[in-house]
Order: sequence, then structure tokens, then C-alpha cells
Amino acid sequence: MRFGVGILFIFVFQFSFAQKKEQIGNETVNVVKPYTPKISDAFKVKEIPELDEEGNAKKESIKYSIFSFPVASTFTPSKGKAEGVEKETQAPLFKNYATFGVGNYGTFLGELFVNQDLNATDYVGGMFRHHSSQGGIESVKLDDRFFDTSLDLMYGSNQKNVSWNLDLGYQNQIYNWYGLPDSFGNTLSSQDQSILINSINPKQYYNTISLGGNVAFNESILNKTSLKFNHFSDGFDSSENRFYAKPTVAFDVSESAVKTDLIVDYVAGNFKNNYTNTNTEPLKYSFTNFGISPSFVMQKEDWTLNIGAAVFYSRNNINSSNTFYVYPKFNASYKVVGDLMIFYAGAEGDLQQNSYQDFVDANPFLSPTLAIAPTDQQYDVFAGLKGKLTNSISYNLRGSYLNERNKALFKSNSYNENAGNADYAFGNSFQVVYDDMRTLSFYGELKADFSDDFTFGINGSFSSFTNNFQQEAWNLPAIKINSSLDFNITEKWFAGANVFYVGERKDFQMNTAIVTNATPVTLKSYFDVNANVGFKYSDRLTAFARANNITNNAYQKWLNYPVQGFQVILGVNYKFDF
Repeated sequence: MRFGVGILFIFVFQFSFAQKKEQIGNETVNVVKPYTPKISDAFKVKEIPELDEEGNAKKESIKYSIFSFPVASTFTPSKGKAEGVEKETQAPLFKNYATFGVGNYGTFLGELFVNQDLNATDYVGGMFRHHSSQGGIESVKLDDRFFDTSLDLMYGSNQKNVSWNLDLGYQNQIYNWYGLPDSFGNTLSSQDQSILINSINPKQYYNTISLGGNVAFNESILNKTSLKFNHFSDGFDSSENRFYAKPTVAFDVSESAVKTDLIVDYVAGNFKNNYTNTNTEPLKYSFTNFGISPSFVMQKEDWTLNIGAAVFYSRNNINSSNTFYVYPKFNASYKVVGDLMIFYAGAEGDLQQNSYQDFVDANPFLSPTLAIAPTDQQYDVFAGLKGKLTNSISYNLRGSYLNERNKALFKSNSYNENAGNADYAFGNSFQVVYDDMRTLSFYGELKADFSDDFTFGINGSFSSFTNNFQQEAWNLPAIKINSSLDFNITEKWFAGANVFYVGERKDFQMNTAIVTNATPVTLKSYFDVNANVGFKYSDRLTAFARANNITNNAYQKWLNYPVQGFQVILGVNYKFDF
């Protein structure tokens, strides 16, 4: 196209040039229309290439074949490697540790845990604990030292179809009945008072020997079995034996999980003397409880139902009396808003086997002259809400109404100042009394795990008690609040704090030698603040410091029993492997 336009341009140029050289004369030229070239006027010269005759010749057919033979190769292709994600260095895990600490009041802490695999399935372990104090509470007139030492040994095995372990333990505890009444000896002369106090030996010790085991089956209707035997004794010839067994049968029916607990709970013991030391025969007690508790779980969409019951046969072996008990075992939950809000409710009951050992664990200042009997927890009706406010903050709100018969309460023993009394009969010990009670309580809990470096929690309970026989719910606080905080300051430093509040309690004590109208005593509420700080010197070694009762409040946890004031403990923890 461009070639044609070029020719047309040359033609026009030559025509113009010829007009200038020649004289046209007096002729008149009428131009009807100036020439306007169009694209269609241009034409393209068709070029026909010449073909090479040799290249256009007929091709010969070529036959070929592959001659293959093995060739040794040392080339090994490298494996593909995914791009790694940088991870934080994980602290090494150690199977064993030892902790030691010392503090004021002559406090010493010691703890050692060892664990060793014998082979691919069997293992052995042991735990040693010690906590002691040399006393020194201000204004206390009797020895207030205490010692608590225990040793536990364990052997276990994890097989393909069964796992089991055996435990053997021993514990020795030494306490002193140091809680004399404030007015003790006021009716005596100063010399007689001093002689009487110096004649009191407040020492009491407890020994516990335990043997137990657990068996769990992976593929069996008999899901697991727990066994426990304890022999408990004290320094006044009291002794107690307790045997507890709980096999569990579990299987699935359609979409429901069915479980049945079988319970055998036996306790028997004796006390050498009664409180007034007037008995001629030891005080004996013996109860055997047989129980069965079937239940099944149903799940449907947002509902979960656990329906069951418990039936107990209790035999008083001393007077050969028998009693049957039937309890509800029902609870249900409904996801109102997923995991953000879950409503739950239920009604449960149980037969609680009381024992001398359990009472001592709660209050070590008991007189060895107790009445032991089980508690009939008829029903506990409850309802509440739990869930999450955010991914890191959870809550639990609960209200309950508990009805109990023969509930055990700790109450101070009445006393006199006769020199012939037992060492625990000077107003410095507690008894166990029983009452039929109803308890209305509300409980709230808030937990926050903002990160691996910061956790916070607070919970509280508010209760109202109604008694049938006793004047008050002795030594039960209406309000209890507890709060804890733990955080990492740096990679090496960490700290924590614990604050708790216990409301007022009521107790009753009377000097029988003084004729007065005795009334219940109100124990003041108390507020306690504890804190700790630690430094991780290495993956193995950590140093720590603890401060207890920072407010230095000599409050009374039990009547006439003030606690130690401000306490500081310094210690180290060392982790290791064999």
C-alpha cells in the first residue's frame, strides 16, 4: 500500500514540474474535482518466490532404532525440603527435680522427685517432701513447732491393652496443741499458772502408711479400677484402717455412653480414751459402704445429658445396723451461644465416708476422742452459666442448694484448769459435732489467660447456713474470696501473687469451772497477701523468694490459734536427668 502511494506522489510531482517548464497558452482548464487518492487505489505487487529444486526433492525414509545398555549412575536426586517456619526455642524437659528453701521462724522446705524408665513400658518413681517450722509465734505460751515429712514410691507399666501402677507411701506429721485460751489460768495465782502451763506437753504426731494402685484397660468393658488402703495412727494409741475400691464398667449403646461405678468403702478405728477420760473400753467405730452408680450420657446438637443414680448400702459394724440410701445423679448442659455461653443444671447426692485421717487433714488440732460417722448428702441442686467472654477470658456463675444430714462440724472443746487433764483438754483442741444442715450458696469465677506470660484468676463463694440442732454452723465462713496473678517479667524473671479473704466464723468454748452464760465467739475475718518472685539462671537452675502474710496479720484460722506473721522463704529449684 505504501509503495502505491509513493508512485502516485511522484506522478503528481512530475506533473507540477512540467507545468512550470512549458507554456500552456491561453487555454482554459476546468478542474472538475481535485484528485484524492484512496486506499483502494493502491495495489500490492505479488511476489512469487522461486523454489529450490533440491529442497523440493522427495525425502528419503530413514529407519532408526535405539540400542540400549545399562549405565551405572551415582546421581542421587535431593529430596524436596519445605520452607521452615522459625519457632521459639523450647526449653528442655527434665524428668527429675529438687527444691530446697529456708526462711524465718526456722522454716525449711525440701522436695525431691525422681522418675526413671526401666524399659519401653515400665517405669519407677519416687517423691520426698518435707516442711517444718521451729515456731516462734508471738504471745503463744506453748510449743508451736510443726513437722511434715512424706515419702512415696511408685512402680508402673504401660502395655498395649492395659496400664497399671502401684503406690507405697509413708507420712509423719508432728503438731502441737499450742492454742490456749486468752483467759487461761486467770483464776490461778501467777506461780500456779506458770507451773500448770509448763506441765502441759502439747505434742501430737500422726503416722500414715498407704498402699494403692490403679488399673486401666484400653479395650475392655472393665474400664478402670482404683484401690487404696491406709493405716492411720497417732501418739495417743488411736488407730484407723480404711480400704477403698472403685471398679468402673463402661461401654457404648447406640450413640450413648453407659458407665457404672461400683464402690466399696470400709473404715474402722478406735480411740483409747474419751474426752473426760472416764471410759473403760476404747471408743470404736466401723462402717462399710457398698454402692453402685450407673449413668449414661446423651448428646444431641447443643444438648448434653448425663442421667444416673446412686444406691448405697451402709452397714454400721459396731451395732449391726443397716441403712439404704438412694441419690440422684443428673446434670445437663445447653450451649446457648456456642462456647460463649453454656447453661448447666443438675441434682446430685452422695454418701460421704468420714474418717479420722480426713478430719486431721482439715484440722490437725483435734482431740483424739472423736465420734466418727458418715454424712448423708441427700441432694445438691445447682444451676449456672459458664463460657467465654473472649478467647482468653472465661467465667463460671453457679447457684446451689445443698441438703445434708449428719454433717460434720469442728467445734472447740470446753475445758477446765485441773492439772490432771490430758494435754489436749485445756481448751486447746477441737471436737467433731454433727448436724442436719441446708446450705444456699452462690459461686463466681473469672479466669484470664491473656498470654503465656500473664494469667489472672479470681473466685468467690457466698453461703447461708441453716441448722437443725447446733446453734451455729461452727467454723464455716459465709464469704470466701481468692485471687491469683502470675506473669513473666522477662525471659529470666517471673513473679506472682495470691490474695485471699475469709469472712467471720462462729465457735463456742466454755470454761466449765466458771458458771457463766457462755455465748458463741466470733472469729474475725482475715485478709492474707502472698507473693513470689523467681529468676531462671539456666534451664536447670531457678532461684526463688516467697513472702507470706505480707500484712503481718496474726489472725486466727481456728479459735486460740494465731498464725505466723510475715514470712520470707528463699530457695532454689534444680532440674536434672540421670
